[in-house]
Amino acid sequence: MKCDKKSMLLYAVTDRTWLKEQNLATQVEEALNGGVTFVQLREKKLDYETFLEEAKRMKVLCEKYHVPFVINDNVEIAIASDADGVHIGQSDRKVSEVRAELGETKIIGVSAQTVEQAIRAQQEGADYLGVGAVFSTSTKLDADSVSFETLKSICEAVSIPVIAIGGISENNILELSGTGIDGVAVVSALFAKSDIKMAAKNLCDLSHNMVML
Repeated sequence: MKCDKKSMLLYAVTDRTWLKEQNLATQVEEALNGGVTFVQLREKKLDYETFLEEAKRMKVLCEKYHVPFVINDNVEIAIASDADGVHIGQSDRKVSEVRAELGETKIIGVSAQTVEQAIRAQQEGADYLGVGAVFSTSTKLDADSVSFETLKSICEAVSIPVIAIGGISENNILELSGTGIDGVAVVSALFAKSDIKMAAKNLCDLSHNMVML
């Protein structure tokens, strides 16, 4: 499954911080029911077998909803689970190296904080960019901030889809109007909510309005 600008509208990044009696798949399905258009499985602490089991579960779930599914950083897990692709950061491997392993049909997303990084990622074959942090965030404390001006410049400099990430919520998402982004990536704005499905619906509507403005 390939990504396009429509699939970028509401991009969900998983986080186990708010798991209670539910499992992660249940939370993600609530988000998908609410309108999430893309899912990234982000796991930093799971052992290989548990991570792979979770990835396979998410792959089936996302296929059910016809939504692209990628793994954060871990190419090995992406291949083993037949995920739709991976998302890599600036400190990870080169896009060309990942492409050689994954093949031409898989999705590669790249984090970018500058116009130069964005252009290089596109030239190397990235399918989309995640740009941030656009607001302060509690889920990635080491994230560098990116100004709205830089975000807009990145959108103008590349032709591949661009999403904003970092501290985005229903309270500030419309501030991103006019930057040229194709959607937003969210973590706590979805998974920290008691009603994930409703949170997704609200964010989906707001993201659509934001893109159209």
